Amino acid sequence: MRRRELITLMGGAAAWPLAALAQTAKVYRVGTLTPGPPIVAKAGPGAILFDGLAKRGYVLGQNLALESRGAAGQMDLVPRMMQELKAAKVDVVVTISYPAAAEAKASGIATVLASGSGDPVKTGLVESLARPGGNVTGVADDASMLSTKRLSLLTALSPKLRRIAMLWNTDDLGMSLRYQASAQAAESVGITVQPLGVREPDDFNAAFATMTRDPPDAILMVSDSLTLLNRKRVIDYAAEHRLPAIYEAATIVRDGGLMSYGADPQESFDRAAAIVDHIFKGAKPADLPVEQPTRYQFVINLKTAKSIGLEIPPTLAALADEVIE
Repeated sequence: MRRRELITLMGGAAAWPLAALAQTAKVYRVGTLTPGPPIVAKAGPGAILFDGLAKRGYVLGQNLALESRGAAGQMDLVPRMMQELKAAKVDVVVTISYPAAAEAKASGIATVLASGSGDPVKTGLVESLARPGGNVTGVADDASMLSTKRLSLLTALSPKLRRIAMLWNTDDLGMSLRYQASAQAAESVGITVQPLGVREPDDFNAAFATMTRDPPDAILMVSDSLTLLNRKRVIDYAAEHRLPAIYEAATIVRDGGLMSYGADPQESFDRAAAIVDHIFKGAKPADLPVEQPTRYQFVINLKTAKSIGLEIPPTLAALADEVIE
């Protein structure tokens, strides 16, 4: 064999392991499931999630693939979408909402709660926060603590608050339990609750009619796909009737709501990315404690306050993480 041919042969042989390695390199598959619009990697919570994964070494189009599903408010589509994710052989599912999390749990696929799941112990998603058991873990906030804080912010704004209307989706177990925690917190400080459960968009008309007949002093809206999709109607009703209202997400305040108090999505979705990383590396959800947020955002819309004749006390404004003018 000629020397040149021998060198070529040896060089090719040396390249074989590298080529084989490239062909067999693991591509991790992450699924996302929401009751609203599908998560996208470049905007909103998806940008936080995938930036968090990128800084941990997982890059879309390289060693990471995304399967995103969103029901756009049509909750009957969620089970089918979860089956699509299972068929796509995702390694982990990141969920928003209790209904999405419940379907992911039933699938047996590793599931990471990112937002909106409610109390995962009371809903049966996990056995305990410290030892979840099963295939579900993630990030979940404390509804009782949040409810107490939201009520304290409302009473700081309206010291004469005696009656509060609470809007929530009765078909969402996680949000029904959140409503119960909110109602208990209100009643413990002498505030009467006007319960306004809704199940579909038309139910908001009945809720508004009830408030018009028997006006509350303020509104608290529990966030899920149904209430979020109808948030503008609630914002407009509160403005027309000059009612202070508090919401769970800053995005609603940027849309014209008066104020909000809730977990910082930057922290929650980055922590979800960290948990996904642990699962990719072999950890079992059963052994990963459910985390609770440590950062919360209080946001006030001064323009909305002025439009309904409310003056925000300087002491309350000083507490805000963001003031929209």
